[in-house]
Order: sequence, then structure tokens, then C-alpha cells
Amino acid sequence: MDVFEAIRERRSIRQYQVKAVPEEKLTQILEAGRWAPSSSNRQPWTFVVIRDGEIKNKLASVAPFGRFIAQAPIGIAVVIDPHGSSHPVEDGAAATQNILLAAHALDLGACWIGSYGSDYEERAKEILSIPRDRRILSLISLGYAAESPEKGRVELSELVCYDSYGERDG
Repeated sequence: MDVFEAIRERRSIRQYQVKAVPEEKLTQILEAGRWAPSSSNRQPWTFVVIRDGEIKNKLASVAPFGRFIAQAPIGIAVVIDPHGSSHPVEDGAAATQNILLAAHALDLGACWIGSYGSDYEERAKEILSIPRDRRILSLISLGYAAESPEKGRVELSELVCYDSYGERDG
């Protein structure tokens, strides 16, 4: 699968098969996150792999839009050091996107569960024993998809401006 195909076809998956993710696929996905671009190559992230069902249930209980993480075979928390680079949020977002695209390329489903700046971030940090000086940028549910959502996109002509905002003619 080429990168453009992965970008076009990837969807957020919230329902998972009861099927283990092979360790080699998980390693490839984590490697994709590790190779994300970051400001001054500072790589201000840590990936917390969550397999324990009790921990996933606790996270689901505090994540209002991510309760499905309890059913996913694996969860991944992308944790950033807010002082680890000049743009830690963007760096962590790039790592998260790489993880999502790699999962799709490996025939797995994943979903970005926002947590950064949310009411439940502190509770999730406690559940995962994340130090107070770190932030959870995202939680990611990961597994074999049990759904195939279809979503469209706004036409490119409605999104692109030339030379100044609002100028639609190229």
C-alpha cells in the first residue's frame, strides 16, 4: 500500500474483533511513531502500550469519547514532554498520525482518542502512572477492525485558497 492510498482509505475504527495483534505488527507501528518528524529532532514522546484489560476498562471509564478502548486488544498512549521541544504538541500529533497510518497499512484498525487538555487527562495520567510533568497527547485504540465506516471529504476546491484567504481561483 502506498502512502496516498493509506491516507485516503484510513478510517477511525471504534469496533474491534476479539483477535490478538501480532507482536511484529505492534513493533512496526511503534517504529512508525518513533520515526515521525519532530522539532529539532527532539522526539519528545513516550509510547505507553496498554494490554491489561483492567487498565483499559479504567481508561474507558474516564474517556467520554473513547469508551471503546476497553474492547480494543491494545491501547497506546502518546505521552509528550511539554518542555521536550519547541513544538511538543505538533510533534506528538505527527507521531500519532504515523501510528494510525502504519496500523492501516498493516490491515489493522485504530482510532485517535483525544485527551490533551481534556477534563479526563489527569485521571488517565494517574491510571497509567504518567509523571505530572508529562502530558497525554492522545490515546489510540488498536486492533483488527469489526466495522468498515465510510466517510466523505469536503471538496478540495472548497478548502484551498490562493495568495490570500478566500481567493478560490488558482
